[in-house]
Amino acid sequence: MRQAIKEAKKAQEMEEVPIGAVIVYKDDIIATGHNMRESTQKTLSHAELIAIEEANKKISSWRLEDCTLYVTLEPCPMCAGAIVQSRIKRVVYGAPDPKAGCAGTMMNLLNETRFNHQVELARGILEEECSLLLTNFFQTLRKKRKTK
Repeated sequence: MRQAIKEAKKAQEMEEVPIGAVIVYKDDIIATGHNMRESTQKTLSHAELIAIEEANKKISSWRLEDCTLYVTLEPCPMCAGAIVQSRIKRVVYGAPDPKAGCAGTMMNLLNETRFNHQVELARGILEEECSLLLTNFFQTLRKKRKTK
């Protein structure tokens, strides 16, 4: 999770929402990603999707069955769907997302039994640190907008 936080800080330096993701396979980090939506102006540029794509290339497979995804914010519906589709074994996240969280807060797509794959979950890991990154980012953004 510490590495995911480092990725989130990279996003913040780029004035992106500070969300970071890391994928681990056999105790090695094989992929990282951070939010890039503003930079790319692409809806799909979420930290998790960037990391999943990198992991697919790294292991030459769309199946990430023995992988763990660490992410600083609870996955949204789009990312939760990609996680299920990629067969990631486990997701560890920091802060819950009360507006779009689909790993237990609003709904839980990762453990939906009607899908052919369910994901192990660990919630609230370094939650305060992950939450503070987001809170501070949005407070700063609001102050900048007010000043303008």
